Amino acid sequence: MKNWFRRMGERIARMMQGRYGEDALNRVLLIAAMALLILSFIPYLQICLLLSAALMGYSMFRCYSRNIPKRQRELYAWLRFWNGLRARLGLQKKKWKERKTHCYFHCGKCKAVLRVPRGKGMIDVTCPKCGHITVKKT
Repeated sequence: MKNWFRRMGERIARMMQGRYGEDALNRVLLIAAMALLILSFIPYLQICLLLSAALMGYSMFRCYSRNIPKRQRELYAWLRFWNGLRARLGLQKKKWKERKTHCYFHCGKCKAVLRVPRGKGMIDVTCPKCGHITVKKT
């Protein structure tokens, strides 16, 4: 039995040679597919079953694909989107946590987020990115 598992592992390894394999986007696709599968048990939401099958199929397609550069571009696009979303949510969390002590606004030139203490009156704020000076009331 032990040899059977070893041989099976070797066969799978040979089959996966030159294929893309698993990555973060595949995991997200499979989690979304499972969530849709669970939702499909609710009456009148059977369309979720089709969507779940489509996501699982696309995940398997990506896993067994031999077009590695294209799959990597898809992954990088997903990571850019995900990291941007995490950064925006993190900023919103920080703004909410410091809402009583600090004021946030955007630089008029480069749109960077600037943080100044509340209750200081009219102050000159210099953007650390572009050096643009803005007068703001805090």
